[in-house]
Amino acid sequence: MYASTATADRILDLATEAMQTGEDSLLAALDQLPAAIYVTDPDGVITYYNPACIDFAGRVPAVGSDRWCVTWKLYTEDGNFLPHEKCPMAVAILEQRPVRGVSAVAERPDGSRVNFMPYPTPIFGTAGNLLGAVNILVDVTDSWQAEFLRSQARKCRRLALSVCDRQTADTLTLMAAEYEQKADKFCAA
Repeated sequence: MYASTATADRILDLATEAMQTGEDSLLAALDQLPAAIYVTDPDGVITYYNPACIDFAGRVPAVGSDRWCVTWKLYTEDGNFLPHEKCPMAVAILEQRPVRGVSAVAERPDGSRVNFMPYPTPIFGTAGNLLGAVNILVDVTDSWQAEFLRSQARKCRRLALSVCDRQTADTLTLMAAEYEQKADKFCAA
């Protein structure tokens, strides 16, 4: 699912209001959304997750014992292991600030991976006390794959310009067009 930042912010506002007011009906509304959304207590322990978290993470999160994130394993975009206690949600809770503009890779128990952007947001009570945090995980796998394919196309086009052999240049140009076509399919999905 792709969501704009404005859409993510509206969803986060709904979850924040649910936590601040204790309105279960507001949390029930989150169950209907296709984006993975979860809530933690002030210690980062998962207290709620919507059904989309199961599909996203490839596992059923353990309410009351999973901490910081609903995912099984996390990695940076560069492929480095990211311990849950250093994930964006942990940073948001420990530093009591929203975390934006980062991305990560979640690995599911079956080994498949999903690129995503998290929107961890601390929730404060009326007295300014930390109640917990809410996070929405936006799957950006398709857009990440499309950008990777476009970068491959650009490389092919640069190589095509630098070779003297016409047949090789034509082959590279054809490869670039194929990469761009595949990228366009990811964007159309």
